[in-house]
Amino acid sequence: MRLLLTWLINAAALFALPFLMSSVTVTNIGAALVAALVLGLVNTLVRPVLVLLTLPVTLVSLGLFLLVINALLFWGVAHLIDGFHVEGFWSAFLAAILYSVISWALSTLLLKNNGNA
Repeated sequence: MRLLLTWLINAAALFALPFLMSSVTVTNIGAALVAALVLGLVNTLVRPVLVLLTLPVTLVSLGLFLLVINALLFWGVAHLIDGFHVEGFWSAFLAAILYSVISWALSTLLLKNNGNA
């Protein structure tokens, strides 16, 4: 149940992005649901490999290169999903940050941790 709620929170965060940034478009809630699912899968499966491969650059940049990885993955998912579009890399960079902040805020408000891990 918690996984489903997290997916819906991420879809809501993605659906809210066009209201904050004109360079991001999400045509409907279905596209937001699919994009949130694909973003979750990409962040679970692809991101750890990229982080490991770019570890030297990440260490030299004091971790800031992780923001670039997030932006590239966000932008890549936007190219894969119909109904979800990001205009360019810098739009994806800012959108990935906003998406993370909105998702974190909604998760903090809606998901209560009862001490059961």
